[in-house]
Amino acid sequence: MALQTPTALTKTTGTLPESSLLLCLSHLRWNFVFQRPQHLLTRASRNRKVLYFEEPVFEAVSKPFMRATEPSANIRVLTPVLPDGTPAASAIDMQRMLVDRALASVQYDHLVLWYYTPMALPFTDHVDCDVCVYDCMDELSAFRNAPRELVQMERLLMQRADVVFTGGQSIYEAKRRLHKSIHPFPSSIDVAHFHKARKPLKDPADQAAIPHPRVGFAGVIDERLDVKLLEQAAAKMPDVHFIMLGPVVKIDPADLPRLPNIHWLGGKSYADLPAYMANWDMGWMPFALNEATRYISPTKTPEFLAAGLPVVSTAIVDVVRSYGAHGLVQIADEDDVEEKIREALGNPKDLLRNSVDAYLATMSWDQTWNAMAGHIARVSRPRAGAVFRVGA
Repeated sequence: MALQTPTALTKTTGTLPESSLLLCLSHLRWNFVFQRPQHLLTRASRNRKVLYFEEPVFEAVSKPFMRATEPSANIRVLTPVLPDGTPAASAIDMQRMLVDRALASVQYDHLVLWYYTPMALPFTDHVDCDVCVYDCMDELSAFRNAPRELVQMERLLMQRADVVFTGGQSIYEAKRRLHKSIHPFPSSIDVAHFHKARKPLKDPADQAAIPHPRVGFAGVIDERLDVKLLEQAAAKMPDVHFIMLGPVVKIDPADLPRLPNIHWLGGKSYADLPAYMANWDMGWMPFALNEATRYISPTKTPEFLAAGLPVVSTAIVDVVRSYGAHGLVQIADEDDVEEKIREALGNPKDLLRNSVDAYLATMSWDQTWNAMAGHIARVSRPRAGAVFRVGA
């Protein structure tokens, strides 16, 4: 495939050319949960085109095609649709062809490849780019049902990447020796969005009838959630109502605890989250302490705090070392969870407001993106025509 002639980075301003294209390869659906990729790439799209290439779906079709949507200006979400029963090797070939078509359909002078999943390497190893970025937001190899070859693919991606970002301090420390240009960027916050929850907002219809006090969680409900701890806390505190927002994935919904004071309300849009949080009494992060959570930096920590909520969390390393160390989040385990929750519920919601606001003032998704863009602007390579092959 013939790609357009590259334009060098603008050395005087440290910015990318206006005709830059960012092709993101992600394991997460754009419309799944609005989180790190959406925050960052929405900001990236302010001065460049973004193609967001998702994992494929398999349907009763005769030949592969690309399903495209445009959630906002300059962002096109591409979902490969492959025939049911397509063998793995053929699926790679089909996705390679669809990537080539997608790139050929866009005019650009400068190409940034942005990986969230190393598993996209087999069908993008041939693409010649100006900058290759790996945003390692999680330790995917520790997640349930992770592909066996993921660790090998990540090693190869580290070799190809010009710059690596990590989703938190702990994962940075685990991987910092694997790349010469690796930088930690923990989960950040859109303060203005969640500050809406500090003012009275109409209680959403599916939450309005739930009694107070309310303890809330919002996020993906998967193997990272300690459902046993949730059940234990709810059983000990029948007067407290636990509101759980988020899609259930990789675990059987039938295995979720079903007590009268646990309310599974399903996934909610990012726009609706402040209305739910405005009508909670505190936020809780009952994460399991396992391999899947060892390196996480939960986005909901600053979101709950920006919403004005007291927050209790299990001992997630990055939460303990940052928010816990500053006294902004209480850390609880199964032995003292009731004590910590009742203590938080007994405090006024604005007790830590000044400390929270001072801490959150040092972070934002805008600041994160600007810092990342600075690193990208400092690395570039000529398209020499060399082909990178997985397994070579």
